[in-house]
Amino acid sequence: MTENRDKKRLLIIEDDLGLQKQLRWTFDQYAVSVASDRESALAMVRRHEPSVITMDLGLPPDQDGATEGLATLKQILALAPDTKIIVLTGNQDHANALKAIEIGAYDFQQKPFDPEMLKLVVQRAFYLHAIQQENKRLNLTQSSSPIDGLITKDAELLKACRNIEKVAPSDVTVMLLGESGTGKEVLARALHNLSNRKDRRFVAINCAAIPETLLESELFGHEKGAFTGAAKQTPGKIELADGGTFFLDEVGDLPFQLQAKLLRFLQERVIERIGGREEIPVDVRIVCATHQNLNELMKQGQFREDLYYRLSEIVISIPPLRKRIGDAILLAHHFKNKFCAKEGKGTMNFSQEALAAIEKNQWAGNVREIENCIKRAVIMAEDSIITPQDLGLQAGNNDNDMELLNLKTLREQEECKAVIKALARVDGNVAHAAKLLGVSRPTLYDLMNRCGLK
Repeated sequence: MTENRDKKRLLIIEDDLGLQKQLRWTFDQYAVSVASDRESALAMVRRHEPSVITMDLGLPPDQDGATEGLATLKQILALAPDTKIIVLTGNQDHANALKAIEIGAYDFQQKPFDPEMLKLVVQRAFYLHAIQQENKRLNLTQSSSPIDGLITKDAELLKACRNIEKVAPSDVTVMLLGESGTGKEVLARALHNLSNRKDRRFVAINCAAIPETLLESELFGHEKGAFTGAAKQTPGKIELADGGTFFLDEVGDLPFQLQAKLLRFLQERVIERIGGREEIPVDVRIVCATHQNLNELMKQGQFREDLYYRLSEIVISIPPLRKRIGDAILLAHHFKNKFCAKEGKGTMNFSQEALAAIEKNQWAGNVREIENCIKRAVIMAEDSIITPQDLGLQAGNNDNDMELLNLKTLREQEECKAVIKALARVDGNVAHAAKLLGVSRPTLYDLMNRCGLK
């Protein structure tokens, strides 16, 4: 049983019993399944997902033609487009063989076939299929993010990246919404780097990190003698960003009295330094970000509604890490490799329990939290295997997690759901349910037995 499971899977679609026997003998080094008609062939494809198929175009009820065979070929390729299908045809059936190639068959061989030649073609088909699957796996390990510094496979975050690409060339004001640590500044820098202002300065200020008494001076600058300690004229951050991009981080923490002054700048595009009387024109693109609910702050009278609408010409939301499926593991591997190289630790790997724990954790601090967690684990781990204890996380239930990732288990679960739904729709009529599911009655009975249905 185990030996057969390790063999490459080959499906033979042939209604002639003599040829079935000959093909089984020819390909005894593979895990061979046999189907004699369209329904059983499709059932085998769904169940075993063979890498390579040999098929006769003359299938019942059209053994003397190719209509049924070509229809079966189309359906198989719709179900499993990567499968390599080798068509077996008669000597006088060259036109249909070419049709099969046009539909998507990998190759064709004429009957009576040369066993050694057919074995070579099948072997080459398995090799090509393996290469294509490996290329797919390699592509999946690389970030699809179009933005430097952002590692993700999450559809929502990739959509946000595409939106960044769309709006970057314009001067529209962009608001980035997301929890702390989700990468708002990375996206803000991407907006700048993809814009026509990329050769000018990107200036950032965090409204929550600067005391309220100093924030106005940081934003707008001051003249010499404007207040105690103002020993010289100092331009503000907005002025320094002239010609470039000004990133206003945590804008929800901007003091209410400064909101009016920022609004005036957004309307007039001029600033006045503290203690100054001169209006200074500034050409700058504004990008802002916050983790706060600005709608709630507006209701509470803590954030100006007119300022909100000036800042939110385009709003882009960034999903938290806990909602980005698969990204926690992707980031964990990235940070592990990064800090191993930085700390001179050599090759380190995560235990399966550690990976389960990483997936299970909610990561309230998002990417910033997971980066710090992995950095600490790389430094503190005493072995080359990083454990949940090294991460400071509770061990995940690895057996259950791995079971959920087992494709065969998931497929069987979904098959059972489909069988139950089909039987319910037709009030338990097996023949009608089989037709609805696109399988034969014997196949449906087999599925019912595996699902524990009677």
